[in-house]
Amino acid sequence: MTPFGRTLCAMITPFTPAGALDLEGAGRLADRLVTRGCDGLVLSGTTGESPTTTDAEKAALITAVREAVGTRATIVAGVGTPDTAHTVTLAREAERAGADGLLVVAPYYSRPPQDAIEAHFLRVADSTGLPLALYDIPARTGTRIEPGTLLRLAEHPRIVAVKDCSYDFLAAQKLMSRTDLAYYAGCDEHNLALYAVGGAGCVSTVANVVPEHVRAVLDAFDAGETARAAHLQQRMTPLIEAVMSNGLPGTVTAKALLTTLGLPAGPLRPPLMPADRATTDGLRALHEDLTGVG
Repeated sequence: MTPFGRTLCAMITPFTPAGALDLEGAGRLADRLVTRGCDGLVLSGTTGESPTTTDAEKAALITAVREAVGTRATIVAGVGTPDTAHTVTLAREAERAGADGLLVVAPYYSRPPQDAIEAHFLRVADSTGLPLALYDIPARTGTRIEPGTLLRLAEHPRIVAVKDCSYDFLAAQKLMSRTDLAYYAGCDEHNLALYAVGGAGCVSTVANVVPEHVRAVLDAFDAGETARAAHLQQRMTPLIEAVMSNGLPGTVTAKALLTTLGLPAGPLRPPLMPADRATTDGLRALHEDLTGVG
């Protein structure tokens, strides 16, 4: 089951040089991503700098991307906040703006217990007619969505997927075997591994810069070319490591690389700061090694 597509990009949010929302750039980037292999786009997630964009900007971004991609890709809107009422408001605004689904992260900072997390998700799921993907990323939220909680939440008809950044591969497999939840790898190093054991696909940060390569891994696996799929995933590993695991948020590294490629990105909003020259040059070199494009 792939309720939101298979190769999703956790899209960055482009800004103008002055730091305003760049809707024209967002449309161009979205079109490029879909043309090159993405069948879904996640907006206003972690990579999309959601903590520093306004509610109005989030809605405007959905509208602009929908106009750019039409029905060629699903749009999943990140609406998670630490405030249940605010999350419900964002969910309803995303539905009005044209989103196909919602990405809802566990409430962060306050670190609520599991019964409160469950109640939070249920309230959001009941607030719109859109399907939900639950975003399990305890390294950022400070709170795990425990497997027992996910088992109960899977009974809700609009809770259909999980973006998994838990790094608990065993739990993911157990939940896939016991529920109909569609599991999406939220960490690029797990894209093929989770897909191979029944995952629905990936929500990829690296797809911002190499969407066709991310898709090619899953295409090869679907074609029964498992050795080729592994080879393609391994070829991407140096770039995945540089984008995702070099001590900087993926937003920072993805925007640095997009900028060097002349693609819409723009500055970061504080407190994030741009990558330094050495990091950017290293990213560009790895991209060239992978794609053969300087």
